[in-house]
Amino acid sequence: MTQAKPKIRLYVPLSFAQQHVLALDQAQSHYLAHVMRVREGDAIAVFNGQDGEWLAKVSAIAKKSVTLSLEECIAPQKNSPDVWLAFAPIKNKTDIVVEKAVELGVSALLCVYTRHAVVKSINREKLAIHAAEAAEQCGRHDVPRFEEYSELASLLARWPEDRTLLFADESGGGENFKSLLGKLKPGKYAVLIGPEGGFSADEHHMLKLCKRVMSFGLGPRILRADTAGVAALACVQAWLGDWEKQPRFEAVE
Repeated sequence: MTQAKPKIRLYVPLSFAQQHVLALDQAQSHYLAHVMRVREGDAIAVFNGQDGEWLAKVSAIAKKSVTLSLEECIAPQKNSPDVWLAFAPIKNKTDIVVEKAVELGVSALLCVYTRHAVVKSINREKLAIHAAEAAEQCGRHDVPRFEEYSELASLLARWPEDRTLLFADESGGGENFKSLLGKLKPGKYAVLIGPEGGFSADEHHMLKLCKRVMSFGLGPRILRADTAGVAALACVQAWLGDWEKQPRFEAVE
């Protein structure tokens, strides 16, 4: 009978090798020992974004540290689709945007500050932890990279020529999303979502002048910025074929 999969899944950004010992940092050690209350010999699933998913056993528990012993690889590395999300931080909801984007399989998160953005700074370390926790929960083997841009102009100035940027145009000037998807070809894509107050006129003009930018609309209702990001990513991932893959079913006990 196949061994039941561990209920605890942890992102450990360290090098993996069979029989290798992983010394966890203080935060993860505290989580396992005092929140999840693991015991020596307990099984945990771990991944590092490069070497697939591994079965590990708790080999030692000290006052402020937990050590894991890697046992075997239980799933080969599977990387998420090459889709990016560029977004303006949202008051009290930036972590939600990050969480949902990770669940929807983005490979990069690009935070950009726009003129009408209410939030002018973010805690990158906190958001990185939030992204890792979301990856642990949703079963992916990688965690998206995170980049920060001071303004939209700096993002567009560095935009790669081989990637199309799909811009959510809240002004009504964008193409119907269904029609737009019908014109797209396989390739590299990113979705851009604006702040609560929308893009400024100058930013709209800047986007319209970019060759790699295509604008779209998201229906007749006014969507919150966090909702718009989820809606757009869901449509793009479905079109790219990511949603055609079967989920990894778990045995029901």
